[in-house]
Parts: sequence; C-alpha cells; structure tokens
Amino acid sequence: MVDIKAYGSWPSPIDAALAAAHDGRPEYPGFVGDEAWWTEPRPAEAGRRALVRRRPDGSEHVVLPAPWNVRSRVIEYGGRPWAGTDRPEGPLVVFVNFADQRLYAYAPDAPDAAPRPLTPVSALGGGLRWADPVLRPAHGEVWCVLEEFTGEGPGDVRRVLAAVPLDGSAAEDRTAVRELSDGAHRFVTGARLSPDGRHAAWLGWDHPRMPWDGTELLLSEVADDGTLGPARTVAGGPAESVCQADWATDGALLYSGDASGWWNLYRLDVPVAGGAPGAARPLCPRDEEFGGPLWKVGLTWFAPLPGGLVAVVHGVGSTALGILDPETGEVVDTAGPWTEWASAVAAHGTRVVGVAASPRTAAEVVELDTRTGRARVIGAAHSDPVDPAYYPEPQIRTFAGPDGRDVHAHIYPPHSPDHTAPDGELPPYVVWAHGGPTSHAPLVLDLEIAYFTSRGIGVAEVNYGGSTGYGREYRERLREQWGVVDVEDCAAVALALADEGTADRARLAVRGGSAGGWTSAASLTSTDVYACGTVIYPILDLAGWAEGETHDFESQYLESLVGPLAEVPARYAERSPAEHADRLTVPFLLLQGLDDVICPPAQCERFLARVESQGRRVPHAYIAFEGEGHGFRRADTMIRALEAELSLYAQVFGLHVDGVPTLELTK
Repeated sequence: MVDIKAYGSWPSPIDAALAAAHDGRPEYPGFVGDEAWWTEPRPAEAGRRALVRRRPDGSEHVVLPAPWNVRSRVIEYGGRPWAGTDRPEGPLVVFVNFADQRLYAYAPDAPDAAPRPLTPVSALGGGLRWADPVLRPAHGEVWCVLEEFTGEGPGDVRRVLAAVPLDGSAAEDRTAVRELSDGAHRFVTGARLSPDGRHAAWLGWDHPRMPWDGTELLLSEVADDGTLGPARTVAGGPAESVCQADWATDGALLYSGDASGWWNLYRLDVPVAGGAPGAARPLCPRDEEFGGPLWKVGLTWFAPLPGGLVAVVHGVGSTALGILDPETGEVVDTAGPWTEWASAVAAHGTRVVGVAASPRTAAEVVELDTRTGRARVIGAAHSDPVDPAYYPEPQIRTFAGPDGRDVHAHIYPPHSPDHTAPDGELPPYVVWAHGGPTSHAPLVLDLEIAYFTSRGIGVAEVNYGGSTGYGREYRERLREQWGVVDVEDCAAVALALADEGTADRARLAVRGGSAGGWTSAASLTSTDVYACGTVIYPILDLAGWAEGETHDFESQYLESLVGPLAEVPARYAERSPAEHADRLTVPFLLLQGLDDVICPPAQCERFLARVESQGRRVPHAYIAFEGEGHGFRRADTMIRALEAELSLYAQVFGLHVDGVPTLELTK
C-alpha cells in the first residue's frame, strides 16, 4: 500500500551511512601478467585507496593492508599511482603511498614480503611526488613523472620525466634518480615507450593553458643507454588538446586530439630510423568525444590491441566502450547495461578492462573478451544494498538557456515505491552544479542522489555550458564567462522545472562542491532563484585564488575562465561571492576540509567574516572537517555532511525529517 506523505518527508532505507559506504569508484585498472589489478576506495578506513588484484580463481584480494594508501598527489589531483609486472617468482608492483608520497616496490607473493622504498623523502615544500609509472624491469628501473618542490610556495615546483632504480639505491640519495626530460614544460605526463623501445612519447603544456586548452605531443628517441634525445612536437599546440598518446602494436603512434572540435583518434607513422613522422590520419572522424579533460596524469580513453584494433571510450554526453577498426573506422560497442565508462581502460592480449556504471549500478570493474564480445563484471561488483525500487529514475533532458542555447541536464524526480505526495503538491528540487568546471555530471547510480530522491526531494544535475562531453564549442562557452554562463544555465533549468509544474518554485535549492561550490555561492549572491544553498569546499574570492591561494596546476586557470587578472581586475571583484556578502538573503550551509590546498579554508573564513560583518541575520552554518582535503573521503565526514544538508532543506522547506540531527543555524 502506498502511503501519502508530503514531499521531503518520506521515510527511506537509504541513510547517510549507506550513501557514504558506497561513495567513490574503482580507478586505474591494469594488468600484471594475466591478472587484472585496480584501486578501490575505502571510506571506512580513513578514506584510503586500496590496491586490489583478481586472482586466477576469480577471487579479489587486497594487496596492501591499511594504512597503505595507493594514491599520488602530483598536481594535487594525482595520477596513476601504480604499475606492475609478472615474473617467474611472482608479481612485482611499484606504487605511490599517499602519506609520504614515496615510491615503493612490493613483491606480494614473496615470503615475508614488505614494501621497500625506492625514493627519498624531501622536506622542502610539498616534497617529492611521483605518478604514472612505467616499469622497465629488464633495465632495472621504473620511469615516472617526478614533481619536485624547489621552495615553500605552491608555484615553486618543477616536473620532469625521471628513471628510478628498482634496487632501492635512490631511497636515501636523490642523485640516484636519473632525469630524462629537460623540464622545458611546466607539466608533463608519463612516457609511453614504443614496442621496440626506441621511442618515447608524452604530453607537455605550460601556463596559462590547461590541458583541455592546448597540449603538445612530444616524441623523443631512446638511446641505448636509456637517455632521451631532443624532444620534438609532433601534434597538438596552443589551440589543440591532445589528452592521451600510446603505441599501436605495429609501431604507429596513436593519440586523441581535438583539432576538429572533438577529441578524436589519430595515427602517426613514426620511422624506425629517425626522421619526421608522416601526417596524422584520423581513424574515426565523428562529432563524438574519444577523449576528455586531463584532470589526472595517466587517464586513458583508448588502449591498442594486437592486430591493430583499438579499444575506445567514446560518446556524446554519456560514453560507451567500443572496439575500433582503424581500417574501416567502424566501432562496435560493448553490449551490457553500462551507460558511462570512466577514462580508465587497459588491454592485455584480447582482454580489455575498464570501469563502468549505469543509472541502476554503481561503478564496477568490467572485462571485455574481444574474441567473443562477452563483457562481464570481474571486480567491485555492484550489489544492491537496498531494494532498487528506491533508486531514482533519471531523465535525460535538454533545456533552453539564455539566447536559446542548449543546456543539458539529468533530472531525478522524487521516487519511492511506497510513498507519494498529496494531490496538488509540488516537490522541492535541488540543482546540483558539478565541479571542474571543465568536467561533467555522469548518468550513473549515486546513492547521495538517492538519499534525497527517496525522501521526496528532486535533484537536477546540470551540465552547464563549459561541461565536457559535448565538443569544444560547448566547452568553451565558459571562456571568460565563469560565474555567468554556469549560473544562468543552472537557473534556467531550475526555473523551467518550476514553470512546467515539475518543481515547487518556492522550494528550490542549489548545491555543489569545488567549482560547483563557486557556482552555488555565485547563484546565491547574484540571483533570487533559490531559497537556500549548500556550498562545499568552494572558490569564493577570485583575486585571492588567482594570487597564490591555490596549487600550481590551477593557479592560472582563471585566465581563461574569467580573463587576465591584470587586464580585468574589476571583473574578478564583480563576480566573487566574497565581495557580495551583502546580497545574501537566504540560508546556506558551508562545508570545508581543513587540509584542502586547492580551495583552502581561508576562502570560507574570509567569506563568513564578511557575511557576519553585514549586521544582517542570514541563517547559516559552517562545518570544517579535520583530516579532509579537496573532496571528502572519510565515511564519518560524508555522513555528517549529508545529514547537515538534509537538515538545512528540512528547515527551509518546512519538511518533517526523522532520524537526522538538527543543523544549528547561526541567526
């Protein structure tokens, strides 16, 4: 029997603890011999990332116990933190440990096995950091990206390709690390070696460009002694983004670049004995993405296969895993329920492994056998923690924004199998603004969304102008328009839902984290659309962020998002929520990690001081979490944050919510 209760007041089996326990997804799959390995989140273990292997009998085994945390801090967002190889005596894995950022070697099947450090600790600035390792066991070394701080400031840093001896001789001696590249680029990805070992390819770029603005594909010959010759640019440039490069089994260099306005796959033939590569040839020219934004070092959207085929993650808005035949340009997609494939694909022989999810399944590790076309889940298998009847039923929609521009969104109406609202009542809705902002909201099962929808609160995830997945033109709508286009597009979706009778106009909220926190705060200080908002580890003061309050990777991101600070300083003040605290009239919740170096607590503290100095009583709450950085990872943090958010909506929207602590609002 269906019970009639007001929207937002429905009992739900999806509580904050359940949502927190299922937060995060597997990352960085790869092969060690015939075994598939990957990393997985552990919210209940202080948010660490565990390294997991799938044994031949099909069982999953955690390779390293707590507190080992396989996660890199290169460019703060990190990158691929492990590599492995099979040997007669058993596998050897090299990994980055989060706590000290040292590189370790580990032979898990050896008697009395224990990780041994390969790199030293540096007390200078952020120390020594490593990412995107490539093992060269025959040469006794591992090639990585080295990020080395040269001073105490976030910009006192250099990045190069480096070779680390596997014998541990560099564990106490920095000079034993052999640098491979010349440091000509501010940012680099890890090297990819050609099948014959004679060439290395990698990506490089410099401030003020972000990697989705423009990167260079660099090619160098590898000498017999393992040194690299002069690097030359063979693709990319200031206005072309190359997001990945790798080698086909026949020695051709493949890369994903957006010269056409979409990240598509290209082939370059590289002469064995030197000389210039031939002209790049597109393998599957389509108005689709075969790549994405390089937020982490070592992301992969394609993997070459024996015989010339290529496994590809591709699509518009959502993604599929397909097998591309470069000779015909045909792509055959993998059958299965998955609607979103992560930028994490690896191949071994005829096997392809990736991470995939759908609106009914959380992210899981999936293996495709290219001989049979059969795909199966091999790790982190989704199991329903509650009756899936409580999961939201999303709608893919396109709305009309200002000037008639398209705005893409996923709408999650309130949904419960045993509750409905009284006739005539419209539900409250929360607009979710994703982070990035050069990113997108995937259409996948998220128990944080279900936490709200199963209680009768709708969610609208907006892929506002500037989001990825829709080509470069859509992505660049945000150029110098951050705080304008994103705010307008979110408001357009919220108001359209109200106008069509889907949402209650008086009960609209906005929430987001990081860049989404910026959009939420900017929405609250520049529009009257929302009755309240949740702002999570946000950017609030553009000038402060641009003048040293963030990490090196994004330190000049605002040059494209807002404009050059030296040329348009007034624009920075005009758009910053911190400069317009007097415009706040609705309640808000501010959530922040105290260890966040990307969006530091100083931004929140300065904003709150200005709010409280106005002399007006705007109800609000500020919760800061010790031990949390940019992105909450600990179960207890996520539980408190979700319950506080729900309590805010309950108080503002007049909802009756049981079992959730009341959020104390400063008034």
